[in-house]
Amino acid sequence: MFQTRLDETAALVGARLEAVLLPLGDLPVVQAMRYAVAGGKRMRAFLVLESARLHGLAPDRAMQAAAAVEAMHAYSLVHDDLPCMDDDALRRGQPTVHVKWDEATAVLAGDGLQALSYELLSDPACHPDPAVRLALIQGLAKASGASGMVRGQAQDIAAETAATPLTLPEITELQANKTGALIRWSACAGAVMAGADPGPLAAYSDALGLAFQIADDLLDATGDIAKTGKAVGKDAAAGKATFVSLLGLDGARTRAETLVQTAESALAPYGKKAEPLRQAARFVISRET
Repeated sequence: MFQTRLDETAALVGARLEAVLLPLGDLPVVQAMRYAVAGGKRMRAFLVLESARLHGLAPDRAMQAAAAVEAMHAYSLVHDDLPCMDDDALRRGQPTVHVKWDEATAVLAGDGLQALSYELLSDPACHPDPAVRLALIQGLAKASGASGMVRGQAQDIAAETAATPLTLPEITELQANKTGALIRWSACAGAVMAGADPGPLAAYSDALGLAFQIADDLLDATGDIAKTGKAVGKDAAAGKATFVSLLGLDGARTRAETLVQTAESALAPYGKKAEPLRQAARFVISRET
């Protein structure tokens, strides 16, 4: 069952992150780092581990990479929630890091988690071949930096004060950077570690990332704060252009379903072995959080 497999991934990656953070002591910034990586769906880690399995690599061979992308994702959420960014007080049903501690601690906790992701990937425990470790590090740097996630966040901030709302192609590009880049890295990580062609997984993850973001837009428009664990209705209140505002609820759902079909089709070269990844694609548009 997909949910069971996702829960197992969450437990394994959570344990790895706890083990890595344990020697750092109990300073407030370390407490905040532990707090930030706790919980969540661990979808990016799931993609890392499943893409590794697809290429004959056991989960323990890919656990460092799975933990690394979750640390990077957690950093992005901590900074995204700051008053100077989205100014959110709730994340995963709990106070955000800057609310529970303070802004300075949140900034440093995010910085610490970003650095931790590279520490995990550079460790020989990640992969015995330094060239592979370097490829993973370089890929994550591009996915999370000014070519990817940071670029998307900057585009999102600029859109809030733009004279005209973004068009559908512009929103698609923005979200491919902001949300899709880390998802792409995660889905391709197994192929990189195995020295295999990441092309089919790149096509899969590009469609998956956009479907994931459309699902987020739908949750913001129609979701329940008690289920999502974060504020809803913020996009409409801010007058932001989203997939929902441009396509409507039904149009956005249809687009997401089409993207899931595209993602599933991209996995054809792997046959039945890719069924967990197909289930992941279906999950992203059916989730309530």
